[in-house]
Amino acid sequence: MLVYNETFIVDDAIIDEWLIWIKNNHLPAVLATGAFDSYKVLTVLDSPNEGITYCFQYHTDAIERYSDFYYKHMEQLHQAHNAQFEERFALFHTLMETIEEL
Repeated sequence: MLVYNETFIVDDAIIDEWLIWIKNNHLPAVLATGAFDSYKVLTVLDSPNEGITYCFQYHTDAIERYSDFYYKHMEQLHQAHNAQFEERFALFHTLMETIEEL
């Protein structure tokens, strides 16, 4: 299983507006790409950063599906997010692979 993780560190002042936008726009748009089968939303409880940190973990079973997302959709989705919340968040993303589940 591959896990594409987006970590957002969001300015406290916009968190309510940001969460609504993410739930109504970003999450549905990511899932509509067809690259992922499921997702989890997490918040970091002990973040050393200012602001609130959220992680979105999207799950897929094939690198080809992720690659399609990466090359055809990711930049556009991140641009839409940036246009909405410019300079009020930080974002980094990673791709991980599950090697063992207990």
